[in-house]
Amino acid sequence: MDIVTPSPHRLDRREFVSVGALAALLAAAPARAAAAPSGAAAQDGVRWITLDNGHKVWTQRVGSGKTKVLLLHGGPGFSHDYLQCFADYLPQAGYELYFYDQLGCGLSDRPEDTSLWTLPRYLDELEQVRTALGLETFVLYGHSWGGILGTEYALRHPERLSGLVISNMSASIADYVSYIAKLRSSLPEAARKELDRLEAAGQSESEAYTAIVERELYPRYILRLDPHPEPVLKAFTAVNPVIYRQMAGPNEFVFSGNLEGWDRWADLPRIQTPTLVMGARYDEMDPASMKRQAEMLPHGSLFISEKGSHLSMWDDQRAYFQALLKFLGTIRA
Repeated sequence: MDIVTPSPHRLDRREFVSVGALAALLAAAPARAAAAPSGAAAQDGVRWITLDNGHKVWTQRVGSGKTKVLLLHGGPGFSHDYLQCFADYLPQAGYELYFYDQLGCGLSDRPEDTSLWTLPRYLDELEQVRTALGLETFVLYGHSWGGILGTEYALRHPERLSGLVISNMSASIADYVSYIAKLRSSLPEAARKELDRLEAAGQSESEAYTAIVERELYPRYILRLDPHPEPVLKAFTAVNPVIYRQMAGPNEFVFSGNLEGWDRWADLPRIQTPTLVMGARYDEMDPASMKRQAEMLPHGSLFISEKGSHLSMWDDQRAYFQALLKFLGTIRA
């Protein structure tokens, strides 16, 4: 297992970006990213893809290059908006970047058929999107729930991937549930007591319970920035609660959705694709699990943000993208 860490040393020419170019990107991009408008406003590169079920999903290509990178947002039920900061780094470094709103999310169609919100159907959807975009071989990036989808895709279609990035997602829901319980126990005493009271009253799925989770957990382990960047606020506002509840649950502390039994620890050694596992010290996913995950992957690399959270592409942006670009530089188109 390789450890991917930010380095001041000169990068190999095969990594596409010189240190000077990378430094310029890292210095200039955060200022733009903090105020970046949604990619929905700029129609360049936008393509609507009609799925086999007749519904349409939104995609957008930004930049051009031999190495193609498709982004899978988290949730389930969020939108691509919070990943807009990727447009400030990857295209300038020579990568062809694809944003994609999964069905029911963001700009894509929002059908009311709840039978659509399952992992197998989203996996089929991803392959349809890949085919429509003409991505014969590409790098697949998945954040949070997108990491689950990316892991499944790597197991089903390894021949399509030149690289895989699993960002801020453990290899099982049980592992996540165990760690989030530890984080709950670390919250202020008053918050814990109120959560206990609501649980005893059978109100662990109530708005009051969720409000405490958002007030106490989010600033510590989801995003350690105040105020939140506009693209993050947009993604939080645009979340599809039906998808989130059906697949995950009402909030981070109560996982009751149809992903509850998901577990791929035993299958990680089957993934031969070069894979970067990204985690953070203040993540809602256990950093130790991220390390274990990278060690179990035959060609795994690891990056742990020392000051970031679940959205470390924002609150530890410089280190996050330096590690990501360094990994992408090892991938052949």
